[in-house]
Amino acid sequence: MSEAPQTFAPPAEFTAQANATADLYETAREQGPEFWAHQARELLTWSKDFTQTLDWSNPPFAKWFADGELNACYNAVDRHVEAGKGDRTAILFEGEPGDTREYTYTQLKDEVSKAANAFESLGVSKGDRVAVYLPMIPEAVITMLACARIGAIHSVVFGGFSADALLSRIEDGEAKLVVTADGSFRRGKPSMLKPAVDKALEKGGKSVTNVVVVKRNKAEVAWVEGRDLWWSDVVDAASTEHTPSVQNAEDPLFILYTSGTTGKPKGILHTTGGYLTQGAFTHKNIFDLKPETDVYWCTADVGWVTGHSYVAYAPLVNGATQVIYEGTPDSPHRGRFWEIVQKYGVSIMYTSPTAIRTMMKWGEDIPAEYDLSSLRVLGTVGEAINPEAWVWFHRVIGGGKCPIVDTWWQTETGAIMISQLPGVTVAKPGSAQQPIPGISIDIVDDLGDPLPNEQPGLLAITEPWPSMLRTIWGDDGRFVDTYWARFGDRYFAGDSAKRDADGDLWVLGRVDDVMNVSGHRLSTPEIESALVSHPSVAEAAVVGATDETTGQAVMAFVILSDEAQGQNLNHEELEQEIRAHVGVEISPIAKPKRVVIVPELPKTRSGKIMRRLLKDVAEDRQVGDVTTLADSAVMDAIVETYKK
Repeated sequence: MSEAPQTFAPPAEFTAQANATADLYETAREQGPEFWAHQARELLTWSKDFTQTLDWSNPPFAKWFADGELNACYNAVDRHVEAGKGDRTAILFEGEPGDTREYTYTQLKDEVSKAANAFESLGVSKGDRVAVYLPMIPEAVITMLACARIGAIHSVVFGGFSADALLSRIEDGEAKLVVTADGSFRRGKPSMLKPAVDKALEKGGKSVTNVVVVKRNKAEVAWVEGRDLWWSDVVDAASTEHTPSVQNAEDPLFILYTSGTTGKPKGILHTTGGYLTQGAFTHKNIFDLKPETDVYWCTADVGWVTGHSYVAYAPLVNGATQVIYEGTPDSPHRGRFWEIVQKYGVSIMYTSPTAIRTMMKWGEDIPAEYDLSSLRVLGTVGEAINPEAWVWFHRVIGGGKCPIVDTWWQTETGAIMISQLPGVTVAKPGSAQQPIPGISIDIVDDLGDPLPNEQPGLLAITEPWPSMLRTIWGDDGRFVDTYWARFGDRYFAGDSAKRDADGDLWVLGRVDDVMNVSGHRLSTPEIESALVSHPSVAEAAVVGATDETTGQAVMAFVILSDEAQGQNLNHEELEQEIRAHVGVEISPIAKPKRVVIVPELPKTRSGKIMRRLLKDVAEDRQVGDVTTLADSAVMDAIVETYKK
């Protein structure tokens, strides 16, 4: 599209009170790594101050604040109590069935101390690994903080993962303890977790000595005497007195596994000092946090990095009050998210483009039923947001007054790397815009040479940053090969991106999301965005399929909006109309070879679209592993529709 994109300046009254000011960029440039030393001292409490900020003598193995000492849990909990803020609410929990719990910082400190004592009584000590397989309940955050308090390394596994996925993570990390629940609730029904742990440990996981089980949905579960223990028996009975252990800034805090394109998952290792520094800095400045008055809600599950950095750690380190919600946006009804915003007076909301697009599809009349006037900052994470969804989120949810921060980062980066600053940036829908102060990013060609504006290339991080991954657990060689081999001293993110004429960054998707059609590089998200801008299309997923003529052909799978579904349209005619629409929006080269109207797209329980399964369909292969899908039957319907 040739016309200049619409822009949105922050309201003057927001700018006047914003935490982040425009001079942060210049300050960070002038100070270099010392910018981060200043943030580390201002935002964290150190039991022993550091004398060296960055040790980059052995790239790509960075050390930040290496001779400093601190404890992540102390920073998240104890220091607020000691500062007289113990009565402030830390967690507002909303269960899917509507049950609620509230924890002040004092109560959270007591619960975490009890869990730490309980885990130590089971033989867990500094450096041991603890696998966490829990729903989005307070015990998930309490477990993570208790591990940090002891110096044990937590490895959280998303509750939607299978027994095999859980086992591979338990075995790779040689976990000593597993913390799980009988189950959870999912769309009004009990869903189970403990059976997957049992199944995993029947097959392996010899390092595990105990399984601690939270009673959540009170379903019957199998029990292994001597190994399995109820949380209520071991944790609730423990003492609330516990002294946090002293950790070095470079001591491991957690391992989080991310799927590799090939072979076994990669255990991304994050350490303590640098990770907490960048997490706290970004949370304070990008969300403009005012801890005395804000109610913050990040809708991510702790099974993903967003739930680590922006639920379990940064908000608590910054003394925030936050909402934690167990369920989905559509249960028991499609207004659930807005009901929660209204109920708790949420002022900062951080969610995913997938969730926003889904709610767009449901229509504006649903959020219109709720009072959303408490909202003042909105954020998105997980993938680039298409401009249509951005504008809808701004207008319908933010009432046209809330700055939106569109954040780019990864499991590996540990914290936000590219984003608007809400009181500073004139926002451009669909673009994450600028590296945050203190972060250095370039767009380069295949040889690593910087590219001019308007030319798509590869996104590389050119300087070390505090929250960077330190290695892949147990595999330094794979760490170097995966992230550093391509450009040597620069980190290659695996994403393609470009700078527009103004120098703003547009993330175009994974490199493997860039299709080469007749020699033209086409971005999957760009085509998906064009598809969704058609009035009849609610959601779209695009894959490149091998094609004899063009090398790759664009194959589009779309879900119709509720309105279009109700009109009983001729699908063949509509498919041609949608194809033509993409041709007009982007270019005739981007026109999908086929548009397939499907009832649903294959999504994981976190809402991520599994495009590789659609690629299997488009290339006429046996459909691959569907175990991580929320509903595996979706693929049968897609295959059937495609063959018609």
